[in-house]
Amino acid sequence: MTAAAPLTIQRIAIFPLPGAVLFPGLHLPLHIFEPRYRAMVQEVLVRDRRIGMIQPRVLPGEEDREPPALYGVGCVGKIVDVEALDDGRFNLVLEGVARFRVRRELDVTTPFRQVEAEIESEAEDGAALASIERASLEREAKRFAERQGYVVDWNAVGQLDDATLVNGIAQVAPFDAAAKQALLETRSIEERAELVVQLMQFFGRFDSDDGRSTLQ
Repeated sequence: MTAAAPLTIQRIAIFPLPGAVLFPGLHLPLHIFEPRYRAMVQEVLVRDRRIGMIQPRVLPGEEDREPPALYGVGCVGKIVDVEALDDGRFNLVLEGVARFRVRRELDVTTPFRQVEAEIESEAEDGAALASIERASLEREAKRFAERQGYVVDWNAVGQLDDATLVNGIAQVAPFDAAAKQALLETRSIEERAELVVQLMQFFGRFDSDDGRSTLQ
């Protein structure tokens, strides 16, 4: 966590979902269908509308562990849009509020998991990159988007503040789950921007056989 960012300790309901990494200031749509997570949504809607998005972690030798271990860092999301379906399912949109670090998992009677977490203040608001860092990020993003065949409104991108741009690329780019977790765990926007550039260069390389980015 950023050293200068004040922390608060809170109990939060968590949604461990592989590959779903939420970043502060970004939105994440979710379709909730499992009974335990329906119960979670019903509870948080009357509590604080907040859900901790965090990835489960498979540890060597514990592949069948239930419930699975968790990564140490996630992101608290606030429900900003909800559609309750007739059969009890929900469609949600979460807005990333702040990163959190798990202090301990709580012993609860709810069907969903809850943790005691250190929640970082919204310290990324107003975070700025040096002009050369911003230029490097945009340049690499354009190269990456062209290689991936993405159509991007670069005029709109140019209007984004630095934190939104960095976090937006981190969340939507087709990096693997481990890479996105590493991005979430970076201590500052400057470090995250540097890692985003490195990942775009890495994942932008194409395998000669099938034209796909490769980890080899």
